[in-house]
Amino acid sequence: MPITSDLLELQRLQGTWEQVEMEDSGILNPPDEHSAPGAQTRIEGQNFRVVTVDGQLLLAGSFTLDSSTDPKSITWVDSIGADAGQPLPASYQLTDDEFVFIAADTGQPRPTRFQTGPGQTLRRFVRARQGH
Repeated sequence: MPITSDLLELQRLQGTWEQVEMEDSGILNPPDEHSAPGAQTRIEGQNFRVVTVDGQLLLAGSFTLDSSTDPKSITWVDSIGADAGQPLPASYQLTDDEFVFIAADTGQPRPTRFQTGPGQTLRRFVRARQGH
């Protein structure tokens, strides 16, 4: 049953992640206002915050998962910034130590390939180590 699967996926996603790669509209690691060197993405429940090393909040919001789709779906809703309040359709892959998602701009179809085209952003994270 997808609800049980979604809860397990949500549990696996909890914690602190560090972005190691970003691709936007086909460009690898372009300048990005939503991340910074060493910034951490903290996932608590269905909420997220992106915070710099010195504690500056870069981005925050919430998300919903649907692990019954192929690839698995996640919909981000930023609570601050240019996309605040708009659902951003995305697909994701998750292991114990790596989280990857590809999101499309609002109004575009959910991406199903983990390679960006125009208006799509891919972010790759690794689980942050304790004391990091």
